[in-house]
Amino acid sequence: MLILGIETATDRVGVALGERDSVVALVEIDRGRRHAEMLMPAVEFACREADVSLPEIGAVAVDVGPGLFTGMRVGIATAKALARALNVPTVGVGSLELLAHPLRGDDRLVASVIDARKGELFYRFFRFEDSTARPVRPVSEARCASIDDLEADLRERGVEATCVGDGARLHLDRLSAVPHCTVAASSVAHPSAASLVEIARRRVDREEWTDPGSLAADYLRLPDAQINWSTREATSSSTGESP
Repeated sequence: MLILGIETATDRVGVALGERDSVVALVEIDRGRRHAEMLMPAVEFACREADVSLPEIGAVAVDVGPGLFTGMRVGIATAKALARALNVPTVGVGSLELLAHPLRGDDRLVASVIDARKGELFYRFFRFEDSTARPVRPVSEARCASIDDLEADLRERGVEATCVGDGARLHLDRLSAVPHCTVAASSVAHPSAASLVEIARRRVDREEWTDPGSLAADYLRLPDAQINWSTREATSSSTGESP
C-alpha cells in the first residue's frame, strides 16, 4: 500500500510517499511559515518524482502535533480533504514520537523537545523496544513547560539521555550542561515525513487507522486566539464590562 505522509507541525513542510519497505519520495521545504502555500505543490511534486498518481494512495498519514497551530491546522485539513476525496483511511502520529523515531536503537532515554514559543517547550520522554513493530515507547506524558522544568526533569531522572528537536537545539548550552545529557544534531531537529510514513506503515499493517472525520490535533495548550479571548472575557467580567 502506498502511504502519503504530511508533516507541517513545525516551521518545515514535509511530504513523503512510502511503500512497504521504503520511502519512494521525500520533499522537505524550510521557508518559514508558508505551509498553506507550499503543501499541495509539495504533494504534487512528490507524486511526479515517484511517478504515481493520487488515486494510487491507500492511506494518508499526518503529524497531529503538538506544534505550530497554523501549520498543524493546514496539514490536518489537507490530510482530511485528500483522504475523503480518495476514500482512504488516515493515520495520525504525534510530532514528539516522530522526533524520537530517527534515534531508534539508542539505549539512552530520548527527550523529544519542540519549541512552543512564548518561552515554553513541548516535550516527552521515550525508550526504545526490541520489537520492530513497536520500537518507540513513551515513558512520560507530553508536557508544555519551561526549559527550567525540562532541565529539572532530566536531572531528577539522572540517566543518560539524548535531547532531540528544535527546542533542544534552542537550549543547547543548558541541556548540554546537564549530567549524562547530550543534544542530537540539527539534521534531526524537525519531525520527518519519512519517519511519518514508516510509523504509519506499521500501524496500517495492524489496521490502526481512523476515518478522516475522527482525526484531531493535539494542541497540548490552547491556541493563542482562544487564550486571548479567555483573558479578555475574564477581564471584562472583573470590570463588569461586556466583551
